[in-house]
Amino acid sequence: MDQVEIFKALSNKTRLQILNWLKDPALNFPEQPNADFENVGVCVGQIQIKAGLSQSTISEYLAILQRADLVSATRVGQWTYYKRNQEGIAQLSKIINSEL
Repeated sequence: MDQVEIFKALSNKTRLQILNWLKDPALNFPEQPNADFENVGVCVGQIQIKAGLSQSTISEYLAILQRADLVSATRVGQWTYYKRNQEGIAQLSKIINSEL
């Protein structure tokens, strides 16, 4: 886990909001049909609607979060779903507590 990539990913307000929204997806994305937040996650389209940014911007933000190991992606047909990577979040917590 590259610390610089993690902190770069967290240096953007919208990316922080996305992580916060994904913490409680049922509350933040109630309009997602057939929601399987536990196993699959939130559709990128739902994240894009909530953020109010273009699909390409949201996709780039999610790719940055994924490279930092803070979210994971699942492909279902033509759709991509994202959820928090709890192992990555725990690793971030460990870095903050032990190294900073």
